[in-house]
Amino acid sequence: MPSTGHPTFDKTLQESNLWLKELASILRTGDRELAYRVLRATLHALRDRIGPQNAVHLGAQLPMLLRGLYYEGFRIEDATTERHLEPFLEHVRSELPTAAGIDIEDAAKGVFWVLADKIDPREVAKIANVLPAELRALLPPADVLS
Repeated sequence: MPSTGHPTFDKTLQESNLWLKELASILRTGDRELAYRVLRATLHALRDRIGPQNAVHLGAQLPMLLRGLYYEGFRIEDATTERHLEPFLEHVRSELPTAAGIDIEDAAKGVFWVLADKIDPREVAKIANVLPAELRALLPPADVLS
């Protein structure tokens, strides 16, 4: 990977690419753009459902570059109290191209698996604790999280 000449930028590019590579593998696609869009859409749907304080804590766990896409368009007043699976998946679907041709629930689960793999397990546990059972089902099983 070419260097930007700035160690902080090089590190966040490398970390972000690892997230995308892992998600693309889970999605069984070589399409990094699709992996990026799924990651972005799912993070936005999650961010808007876990409350501002939890959203900030989660954002702090993300690589700097991904933190930017996570906060893109974030407005505290737009956070929703809707906490059911179908509206969550519809939020994800609304940010993806119509021709994506992927199962939205499987795609969202893939993002949750990457989160569980890449961020502090205590933060994953906090997220799990604030999600209703319908959305908690997107997380990897508890034995994988521990």
